[in-house]
Amino acid sequence: MLKVKVAAQPIIWSNDDFHDLGGNTPLEQCLKEMRQAGYEGTELGHKMPKNAELLLPLLKENGLQLVSGWHSTYLASRSFQDETTDFKAHMKFLKDMGCKVVIAAECTNRVYHTPGKALDWEFAQSPFDESEWKKITTGLDEFAKMAEGQGMKLVYHHHMGTGIQNLRQIERLMENTKHLWLLGDTGHLAFAGENPAEVFETYKSRIGHVHLKNVRPDIVRTARFNHWSFDKAVREGVFTVPGDGGLDFKPIFQIMDGVNYEGWFVVEAEQDPVKANPLEYAKKGRAYIQQTAGV
Repeated sequence: MLKVKVAAQPIIWSNDDFHDLGGNTPLEQCLKEMRQAGYEGTELGHKMPKNAELLLPLLKENGLQLVSGWHSTYLASRSFQDETTDFKAHMKFLKDMGCKVVIAAECTNRVYHTPGKALDWEFAQSPFDESEWKKITTGLDEFAKMAEGQGMKLVYHHHMGTGIQNLRQIERLMENTKHLWLLGDTGHLAFAGENPAEVFETYKSRIGHVHLKNVRPDIVRTARFNHWSFDKAVREGVFTVPGDGGLDFKPIFQIMDGVNYEGWFVVEAEQDPVKANPLEYAKKGRAYIQQTAGV
């Protein structure tokens, strides 16, 4: 049986990239409903104070633990010294919060946060040249070693609308790093046209964190056919929670159970909260995991 804890991402209530989605939802409501839906933890959201002295009591009051938080790297376009300074500050904050995982994603040339900017649906070529790839892989592995020194894992979040979004790009990243872990995100894999279970099977020994997000296949197809932007796809409902949508999560649970994964499962759904009631979908996702994975 899986020995995991289940958390929810605040993006279910208030979107980190498109602040008008859930922009009027108070943080207190988000945390209260998160706990009400049965979650034990949360990841960092943009409305949360980035100060452990302020955030720790706020989460404790709601019976929640901070699991991790996203960090944007720009290793391909900024100096390694500046990147290191920012990374160390973020890592210290997470460690002060009791986190064991640091999430990172290379955001040089990203397009997902730009409304109207079409995604690279053909994956014809990488947005990084050879020297940039070298900076990214070398830098991330150095950061991963820094995290190891603090008793933490650095996990890489592949993400639609970035330079590392499909299997070919993930393979290149993992082949050229030794200390870096992978964040397996079911929704982003499916959106990129990959089979999540196959990717999880391939990298099961290096998956250090899991995001459980579903997709609506008809909207994925429409988005690809019409060359939608990430913003457009999100607003049209491409993502939803486990228990809704087209993915079967049973193989994922079996794979992670097989490698004795003891981290967190984090439920996500980047939806318009006006169209998809956050508490309702948070409960749906939590119930599905309880029924299907027994946790």
